[in-house]
Amino acid sequence: MIKLIAIDLDGTLLRDDKTISEGNKVALTKAKEQGVKVVLCTGRPLLAVESYLDRLELRDEGDYSITFNGGSIQKNDTGEELLSYSLSLEEVKSVAEVMTELDLPLDIITTDTCIHLTTSTSKESIYPSLNPLLKTVTKSVSELDDKTVYNKMVVGTDPAYLDEKLKELSSEWYEIFNIMKSRDCLLEIIHKEVSKANGIDLLAKELGIKQSEVMAIGDEENDVSMIEYAGMGVVMENGNSELKKIAQFITKTNQEDGVAHAVETFVLVD
Repeated sequence: MIKLIAIDLDGTLLRDDKTISEGNKVALTKAKEQGVKVVLCTGRPLLAVESYLDRLELRDEGDYSITFNGGSIQKNDTGEELLSYSLSLEEVKSVAEVMTELDLPLDIITTDTCIHLTTSTSKESIYPSLNPLLKTVTKSVSELDDKTVYNKMVVGTDPAYLDEKLKELSSEWYEIFNIMKSRDCLLEIIHKEVSKANGIDLLAKELGIKQSEVMAIGDEENDVSMIEYAGMGVVMENGNSELKKIAQFITKTNQEDGVAHAVETFVLVD
């Protein structure tokens, strides 16, 4: 029996126009009414998902979100953090130096701000346009301080350019950080201990929910850990082809209420 549903946003719960369909809303509302924990599991900060929490009526005591790709577990009603990982100033500086060499734009994300670093002379970051609710400021690396909590780093640029530049990124960086794509145009660089699976596992244990009672629904590379972890790993029909190989169930696309289809198939009881 599924007691917790962890759901990715872009390409999964959200349609291409970034809205939640009525079909998905109805299915998830029914699941919550049956006592199932519905948990958004995203790379975004809580501020950037609040409209979706409102749409799904997930603002009650006992409602949670997993943000920053597992780097934070928060209560939806108060914003209180049950868990939070961050990056040190030294770590940020080391990555900024590499991105400057690769001529890639780098943004540092906090709970409410996108700090755009001047690491690329030829490419503008597309991340601020994808997350307009965050305040964006531009800084040089020398202007950063050690009092700010840096939750994650992102590289947002056109996919072909990003893929070409990543060929030059030394494998040692993948040992130091958890590095993965959340979309073909977005590279996420987070604390080595952070993953969506770890975030879900910690929340499940806090709630007394077994791994076998977890359903995870996703579509991209940054969803691999939670699809592998969950008792029921669901991948969207529009999802990453490699991710589909580890899925226990492939649901309909994000344009066809794929989340609702999975929930209706495995979660809802008559």
